[in-house]
Amino acid sequence: MGRLTTHVLDTANGKPGVGIAVTVYRLDGERREIAHTVTNHDGRCDKPLLEGAALEAGKYEIVFAAGDYFRAMGLNLPEPLFVDEVALRFGIANVDQHYHVPLLVSPWSYSTYRGS
Repeated sequence: MGRLTTHVLDTANGKPGVGIAVTVYRLDGERREIAHTVTNHDGRCDKPLLEGAALEAGKYEIVFAAGDYFRAMGLNLPEPLFVDEVALRFGIANVDQHYHVPLLVSPWSYSTYRGS
């Protein structure tokens, strides 16, 4: 059974990204919100973002509320933030596979990859 998962690492502070809002959208002619959660103490979600029949082939977007996370830390950062909402767009071709889309983020940069 295929599934979509994520986790967030705060690379500036060397720790998991705790309490970051994560919203998943399906991009199929229109942008539709299909899942929403918040990262736990390990920077992960308590369950897959999508799995089973909810995981369909197509284009998706995950939006991470990284700016809210950094603001809540009380860091002295200029407004508007350089990195605020991080939107990652990607495709799912095989619904029987595990798609892991992690976010490595700091107030000044971010990166992602297809993890395992």
